[in-house]
Amino acid sequence: MGSGSWSTNVYDAAARYRAASGTDAFAYSDQVRHSAPRHTWRAHQSLDPHGLTVRESRDSDEHPGSLAIAVLFDVTGSMGGVPRTLQTKLPDLFGLLLRKGYVQDPQILFGAVGDATCDRVPLQLGQFESDNRMDDDLGNILLEGGGGGQMTESYELALYAMARHTALDCHDKRGRRGYLFLIGDEMPYGKVKAREVRAVLGETIRHDIPVRDILAELKRKYHVHYILPAGASYAGNPEVLTVWRRLLGQNVIELDDLDAVCETIALTVGLGEEAIDLATGLADLADVGSAAVDTVARALSGR
Repeated sequence: MGSGSWSTNVYDAAARYRAASGTDAFAYSDQVRHSAPRHTWRAHQSLDPHGLTVRESRDSDEHPGSLAIAVLFDVTGSMGGVPRTLQTKLPDLFGLLLRKGYVQDPQILFGAVGDATCDRVPLQLGQFESDNRMDDDLGNILLEGGGGGQMTESYELALYAMARHTALDCHDKRGRRGYLFLIGDEMPYGKVKAREVRAVLGETIRHDIPVRDILAELKRKYHVHYILPAGASYAGNPEVLTVWRRLLGQNVIELDDLDAVCETIALTVGLGEEAIDLATGLADLADVGSAAVDTVARALSGR
């Protein structure tokens, strides 16, 4: 995993093929949702966390300075547009990270979060990839569209998996943390439940883990950010924002246009790597013709 290089030409060719053949970018989700009863739904085998050992972001001769970037998004009913936006904006994300020199060797993992109390597939995790296989991972995500309607989803289960089941050379070799972005509109449950870890990941832990404790573990490896986009059911909700700000402080980003999510992630990484200041990053967005300059400026100013 993590070998190869991103090619916008390959991405464009795949998009043209899907358009010509009438295939959706999320073909696995379409197949499962339209051909099988809900009680049989499963994560695609490439993203299934059950029995997960470790997702790795590793250096190689091709990528000697790997930097792990994980993007996990809520796929419950209120957030169904996020993965489709990410899929269409991938070239913009890589264009900024690579062509503008924010990061030498980004390796990106995509994952999805649902609700372990009621969903069939509450957690999906891809691999860290440097090439167009990350587009494949996105395409294999099941857009379950569930959720329990109580303003909480199982983000804490995703945090647990990322804290204890990822290995990053940027951290282990160079003492530099990776980046983890959670995109959602609800709150985490208060603790990682041992019974849900057993059911979803197939492993045994002795006790439930308070969400603050698992976040403390996770923050040793990652800069953790939470993005709450406009258009979601609980956009701007003060209770949701208060909970996340107590957990993550200034790393809570309110975004008033979901279409700006990839640019926001790219500039956040660029700022974190001290490759740019905000003014430079906004100028870069203007230079590549992005329509997200004002949105990103509002989202990241004052942080």
